[in-house]
Amino acid sequence: MKFVLRGFRQVTTFRVFTFESLATERPRSLFTVQADLALARRYGIPLQDLPLLCRSVLERIPVDGSERSFSFTEADMCTFADGVAARAAEAKQRKPPRRPPSENVGVAWRGPQR
Repeated sequence: MKFVLRGFRQVTTFRVFTFESLATERPRSLFTVQADLALARRYGIPLQDLPLLCRSVLERIPVDGSERSFSFTEADMCTFADGVAARAAEAKQRKPPRRPPSENVGVAWRGPQR
């Protein structure tokens, strides 16, 4: 099942995202996922990433006909922050690619040699 972001609203310190489900065998339905902005700031999650992360909550949870409201929990935020930290650590450990020194180093600014 696919979900499309319809919009969001601010409710105190929570941002509530509304998604519409797109499935061929079912009629379209609306789902909401709320995310606490204070927790997102604490875990260093950018505001632009919240809609995709909230959509991933819907894609992970088996959606049946009864429940239409979900939360992006602190455990989800912690998992995301740990993954970002792990990727940053891997990138830091990688060595930059080495270029072989060129034979023409400095030719452009030195001018012709006699």
